[in-house]
Amino acid sequence: MENKAIHCSVSQCANHCASGYCSLNTVSIGTHEANPTQCQCVDCNSFCIK
Repeated sequence: MENKAIHCSVSQCANHCASGYCSLNTVSIGTHEANPTQCQCVDCNSFCIK
């Protein structure tokens, strides 16, 4: 079931709905950098490959 509070465009994620939303109730956001300075440094830690 889509969560209209969480928009997602990553169709490769198992939690992605075809409508463009996430099916999770909450997501975890993190970083792979010690000092993130760009959007590319931020990750969705709730991502699960299909």
